[in-house]
Amino acid sequence: MARADVVVIGAGITGLAIAFECARRGARVGLAEAGAIGAGCSGGPVGALAPHAPEAGAGWTPLRAFQLASLAAGAGFWAAVAAAGGGDPGYGRTGRLQPLADAVAVGRARARVEAAAASWGGTGRLAVVPAPADGWPEAGATGLCLADDLTARLRPRRALAALAAAIGACGGEIATGRGEIEESPWPARAVVWATGWQGLARLSRTLGPAAGGPVKGQALELALPGAAGWPVVQAAGGLFIVPHAGGTVAVGSTVERAFADPFATDDRLGALHAAAVAACPPLAGAGVVARWAGLRPRAATGRPILGPWPGRPGHFVANGAFKTGFGLAPGIARTIADLVLEGRDAIPAEMRLPPPG
Repeated sequence: MARADVVVIGAGITGLAIAFECARRGARVGLAEAGAIGAGCSGGPVGALAPHAPEAGAGWTPLRAFQLASLAAGAGFWAAVAAAGGGDPGYGRTGRLQPLADAVAVGRARARVEAAAASWGGTGRLAVVPAPADGWPEAGATGLCLADDLTARLRPRRALAALAAAIGACGGEIATGRGEIEESPWPARAVVWATGWQGLARLSRTLGPAAGGPVKGQALELALPGAAGWPVVQAAGGLFIVPHAGGTVAVGSTVERAFADPFATDDRLGALHAAAVAACPPLAGAGVVARWAGLRPRAATGRPILGPWPGRPGHFVANGAFKTGFGLAPGIARTIADLVLEGRDAIPAEMRLPPPG
């Protein structure tokens, strides 16, 4: 590529989504990746796109509104990806069920239903409902679940491949296997760094205090034919159980801030598997298809960080989404494309890249 309007560094979900959004707006786009597409945490199996369920009295912030808008835009975004490149990302808005363990949990859930009615503006709906009779999920002592109709799922690796195909169909160029990338490989008007936990380490050297770092996660894929249309289940401890088209169910993930080998699976997956079967008994006979481990970029703020890179004119950062990258991808892509292509800055204050020092 002789010259680009926008160069994106990093071919995880954030970088690919930004590159596609810029390309479909007519920009000349180059995307450079040190290794392979989805080589980082975006290549994991889970793919749950779930909204924040508001706490009563906690307030509705611009960040939560950003997440809600991004999730609501998901169906249109992924349909556009599929239409542009012909790939199927495995997207489906199947909803979510969260078992309610006791009367206290039921009371909190009912308060969340009221808060969602006030803050979601009809985008989606929360309700307390009877647990299904089929054990997906297990009813528990109360026999009730908190349900929403906004949660969706997609198959991460298929979604990344679909994005890559769509970028190419829009005239973008993707170069993988570049090794460590310190500077843009092509002349460009704007460079967007979406480089995961390694990028957070580089950014820390610029900002002074730590910008964030890696958190290990492990996940499973199980075989369960016929489960594709079932809802996502969120069980105790934030465990997600995600039925996918094609007869697999993803289970994840662990959160490990201390680890010896970032890419090794271990006995934590046994505990994860057991918890999933306890929450959803139909998984008892499901065989293990795959095990996965990887590192996810968590910003020190606990929120994604977006914006111009201080001291580097024409350079921008989009990083630190941790476990919310696929759900936030449409919103982050739109926001960064608005900024770099049109000069419109709509980054929520909570997500803004802090100044140095």
